[in-house]
Amino acid sequence: MKPIPLKEGIYWVGEVDWDLRNFHGYSTNRGSTYNSYLVIDEKITLIDGVRPYLFDKMMQRLSSLIDPASIQYVIANHVEMDHSGSLPLIMDIAKNATIVTSLNGQKGLLAHYKGNDWNMKVVQTDEEVNIGKRTFRFFLTPMVHWPDNMASYLVEDKILFSNDAFGQHIASHERFDDELYLGAVIEEAKKYYANIVLPYSMLVKKTIEKLSHIPIDMIAPGHGIVWRSHIKNIIDEYNKWAANQTKNKCLIIYDTMWKSTEKIAHALQNAFNHGGISTKMINLRYNHLSDVVTDVLDARFICVGSPTLNSNLLPTVSAFLTYLKGLSPKDRIGLAFGSYGWGGQSVSHVEDALKECGFDLLESIKIQYIPDETQLQEIYEKTKQEIAKRG
Repeated sequence: MKPIPLKEGIYWVGEVDWDLRNFHGYSTNRGSTYNSYLVIDEKITLIDGVRPYLFDKMMQRLSSLIDPASIQYVIANHVEMDHSGSLPLIMDIAKNATIVTSLNGQKGLLAHYKGNDWNMKVVQTDEEVNIGKRTFRFFLTPMVHWPDNMASYLVEDKILFSNDAFGQHIASHERFDDELYLGAVIEEAKKYYANIVLPYSMLVKKTIEKLSHIPIDMIAPGHGIVWRSHIKNIIDEYNKWAANQTKNKCLIIYDTMWKSTEKIAHALQNAFNHGGISTKMINLRYNHLSDVVTDVLDARFICVGSPTLNSNLLPTVSAFLTYLKGLSPKDRIGLAFGSYGWGGQSVSHVEDALKECGFDLLESIKIQYIPDETQLQEIYEKTKQEIAKRG
């Protein structure tokens, strides 16, 4: 791929990772894109980088536009190595360049890449750096999603280089939001938010408020496509996700050993459907955690079930609950259920995990061995009543 112009003198020079299928535990079924951007002005500026194994291809794009040794500024919006991993290689070529980053970015880069005597300029929110005809203004966005995160705004061109905010894991030849099916892009942005940004929703709200007063023609994130035609769409979605807006839907998330827990799951599904609540059945044996959490993002009811195995949960359910607790979704209604042979500890373990998430719990359901039709009808009736109490 050749460098792709965003505006006159501004280019995408990143790299597409077609084969990526796992990003620290997050399934990336559509691959990903590591976005790096070049601004050609009196002081040539590179924004963010790529993973080291993609550096050579990025360098080919840069070399088709400029002599990479002439780069004078390298803006490091984020320390995480999918963006900064190629920084030592860049700085070996652009030896006189200055790295522009936040104070936490400086600390993080020095901790990651020890022994480098790089020139660094630390910036604060609203601080500006002039590169000739253009000016960069910086906005610190700590914990969206690391302490060092910041966004860089090119004032004259109205481009926000947002790094992880507004990103998506998508590998594609196309670079802009109006070149792909919008529904798929929003779906991947939702998954990205649910798995990476969700714990920091309060800070996302503050960041959006901070950026709301600046005119934006483009949002150029660190992963995925560049937003130019549907900026309002993605900002509206982020506002909704950050505000924890849920739908009247129920996820029934479970694994089963001999189908007994699955029978309970179906009885619950019938009860929720009867109450006018849409349901989705998710067997953890066949669904990846990162896809399940994407559904959690806007679901009001979360039912989690497991049979008892060795006085504990099935490993798939245990892994899901650990993942869920780390992402900290708020203000959900939970329900624990499961079958057992003699100990029956699984349901209490699920209850404990849902309480740790801060969920308001419906009365749990625990059945010994195989539920019969009478017990399944009792589960159905009992759950209907519980739902009716919640309105």
